[in-house]
Amino acid sequence: MSSVNLGMPGTRVAYGSGNLYEETPFPEHARSELENKQMRANIGHATHTIRTKRGRVVGELPDWQDLRDAGSAIKKEVGARLPELLEQFEANVTARGGVVHWARDAAEANGIITDLVRAKGVDEVIKVKSMATQEIGMNEHLEAQGITAHETDLAELIVQLAEDKPSHILVPAIHKNRDEIREIFSRRMPGAGAELTNEPAVLAEAARSYLREKFLDTTVAISGANFGIAETGTLTVVESEGNGRMCLTLPKTLITVMGIEKLLPRFADLEVFTQLLPRSSTGERMNPYTSMWTGVTEDDGPEEFHVILLDNGRSAVLGDPDGRSALHCIRCSACLNVCPVYEHAGGHAYGSTYPGPIGAILSPQLTGVAAEQNNSLPYASSLCGRCYEVCPVKIDIPSILVHLRDEDIRTKHGQRDDQASAQRATVLEARAAEAEASGAPVEPAEHPADFKKKRVPSEMDLLMKAAGTVMSSGTRMGLAERALPVGRGALKPFGGLKWLPGMVGGWTQERDIPVPPSQSFRNWWQKNGANAEQRVERDLGQTHLPQADGAPGPTPSLAAGIEEHAAWGAEAQAVYHLRAQRPDPEGQDTKSSEVNSTGEEPA
Repeated sequence: MSSVNLGMPGTRVAYGSGNLYEETPFPEHARSELENKQMRANIGHATHTIRTKRGRVVGELPDWQDLRDAGSAIKKEVGARLPELLEQFEANVTARGGVVHWARDAAEANGIITDLVRAKGVDEVIKVKSMATQEIGMNEHLEAQGITAHETDLAELIVQLAEDKPSHILVPAIHKNRDEIREIFSRRMPGAGAELTNEPAVLAEAARSYLREKFLDTTVAISGANFGIAETGTLTVVESEGNGRMCLTLPKTLITVMGIEKLLPRFADLEVFTQLLPRSSTGERMNPYTSMWTGVTEDDGPEEFHVILLDNGRSAVLGDPDGRSALHCIRCSACLNVCPVYEHAGGHAYGSTYPGPIGAILSPQLTGVAAEQNNSLPYASSLCGRCYEVCPVKIDIPSILVHLRDEDIRTKHGQRDDQASAQRATVLEARAAEAEASGAPVEPAEHPADFKKKRVPSEMDLLMKAAGTVMSSGTRMGLAERALPVGRGALKPFGGLKWLPGMVGGWTQERDIPVPPSQSFRNWWQKNGANAEQRVERDLGQTHLPQADGAPGPTPSLAAGIEEHAAWGAEAQAVYHLRAQRPDPEGQDTKSSEVNSTGEEPA
């Protein structure tokens, strides 16, 4: 039976726009950031302090892993029921006097905010710290429309006065020290004065005096939200300074921008997240200020309340079964505080509003992996797995990074279908529209059909093709291994290979290639494999080593194997100690006997 085209219009997925793109590839950007020794020292000190505090308060809870499991399960439920929960949330907010707006992308969200502010006849707003408003570039958009947004969070205020960009999810000014902050305040804050010292209490008092006037005089406030409760229409903001409480209660009009993934099904679910979030973010048992509001209440708080539900690529992320758990993120920043890459490169190297490990998986998915500006972010990781170990909702960041690397390679090699090509075109069109709106030069977008025409094999393509040809055949692999003695003879006088040309030179920039062994492991095993059981018996005797708890799930997962690998690592250490304590029957230590049994060390 032949298919019939009914002429129905297709629905194009809305990918993210705004402050989500790398301006330069991560490796290039990180290389320049590594030269900033002061920034690296500031970030190193701060992240070490925060993760030490986190470890202490997490260790107080015997059911911490159960809380993580509960948080992960609730977030999975949200993803599975998102359309239903959004409608329930809208109905409850509306029933309690609030107004709900839906924003497909950053442009729509900024347009709604601008119209609401202009309707009040004001040109100033105060603002609670919000990742969503940073993501859509709200401050910049309002400024272009003649409206000033005043940051009231201390760290955000520092960044704003310095005309800088945030570099951390929780502590935006983590890359600044006290002396730098004092200089910024003295130069940019009205009334601060040159006599300002670098004492934290003095700096905080200067900020408090500056902001108090804004709190009392400004009639419109803009906030984000940590959680939205579908069951009641309640929104929640948690913070440490009290500025959020002021913004949420004093102005006459409150506008909240919330990503659609921030929903929780039930009010009771807050019990889990108000324990997970403060311990994972600031290393506190609870947040000093937890503010909740439901619609509008007469003579209590704002007279008018609007909430903007922001998609901006989230639906596209939800459509990827292998990457959708990135939407579980509760913005605690625990993964940043343990990441060795972030600690050395800093947050600005990631380009996007979202730095660190979570940014390396979230930003490319919000914009689409086909967006060339973000295709280097999935490689900004050593895959050490520490991010998974501290994530309060158990996001398998290492596995998602590998998945996105695979998607990037498939895109570059033309193994994407028409939908993937259209995805890339959508992102390019969105970038062109943003540039045109701002008056910047517009670069012509490629047509999806041109992608494959421009592809030519790279050095990496040719190397991988050659390696695949050799390694896919045991015969060819055996022939290649026969060259080991030749390579050994050529490199042994030089102690290894210290330089390679072209693309492979990137390897020798960081490490030397050692002298090859005289024989391959396969050849060594053919000679010694028959004695494996006897060697194990000799090494271990009657000792029974602990086995790994659990096994990897049905699909490969780097995070699922972390605990298992740790168990095997402990087993290897036990074997090492047993060998060191037990002399060889022939009077030689085990390691020497192992090497000398064939006269050669295996590859």
